[in-house]
Amino acid sequence: MSDLPRRMLGNTGVEISALGFGAMELRGEPKGRPVDERHVGRLLNQTLDLGIDLIDTSIDYGVAEERIGRHLAARRDEFFLATKCGCPHDADPATAGGGTPHDYGAANIEAGVEQSLRRMRTDHLDLLQVHMSPSVAELEAAATIKTLQRLRAAGKIRFLGMSGELPHLADHIALGVFDVFQVPYSVLEPEHEPLIARAAEEGAGIVVRGAVAMGAVAPTGPGRRGQALLPIWEQAELDELADGMDRTEFLLRATIGLPGLSTAIIGTLNDDHLVANAEAAARGPLPDDVRREAVRRALEVRE
Repeated sequence: MSDLPRRMLGNTGVEISALGFGAMELRGEPKGRPVDERHVGRLLNQTLDLGIDLIDTSIDYGVAEERIGRHLAARRDEFFLATKCGCPHDADPATAGGGTPHDYGAANIEAGVEQSLRRMRTDHLDLLQVHMSPSVAELEAAATIKTLQRLRAAGKIRFLGMSGELPHLADHIALGVFDVFQVPYSVLEPEHEPLIARAAEEGAGIVVRGAVAMGAVAPTGPGRRGQALLPIWEQAELDELADGMDRTEFLLRATIGLPGLSTAIIGTLNDDHLVANAEAAARGPLPDDVRREAVRRALEVRE
């Protein structure tokens, strides 16, 4: 799908699709849903065929990295590959993530990068993001940034990122070393918007996760993580603003209209949802006055 909006990823000089693919759903059992390997291959290739060219993953996502390597290694030059560090590199894929303590020291990060390269059958990672938003004090104590810079100088990674959020995000931005920030944001959770604007003004690329409020307004009903957000939509009377538009499309198009945003990553195992997301993104952002009114109403409810 060539008509997906495209954005510059901050000052990296890289242009990417405004819709990205989040690979957490590919993690497999027991923490994830069962999924047939042939379905995974079809879904990942369809992602690229639709023009979605940023794929975001993590060691914490079970077998997701291995699946990306298995099914997309032959198309490596067609997408921008982002993963994360600090995750225990030797964790069992069946139990990885979900509150496992992270280690931001050089040995774990370097071993994790080598493992990610092997799993995804590539010689470089486009973006390596520090996972779980550690404090600057933790980063300094572990000499994390020096490790990342050394890996970049060695050609293992191209750009440095932080998967950050409050309360530490402002300190991360102030360091001035990260090329990209991955930040949670949706109309129903807009608290990070001022910091997103600050990071973008300083030249960082902005990757948003949670753009459709973790499925809070999905037609099949909110998933576990989205249950707390559905009342915000209802109390803010956002159906009035949506004016008949599909709720998920409204949230996605509101997010891609966020000033400074480079891409919004959404994960799914459903082929139809993948196509619907691409079609919604291709229709472009909502009018800015509609987006701002939706955010105003949501913040009013949340106060």
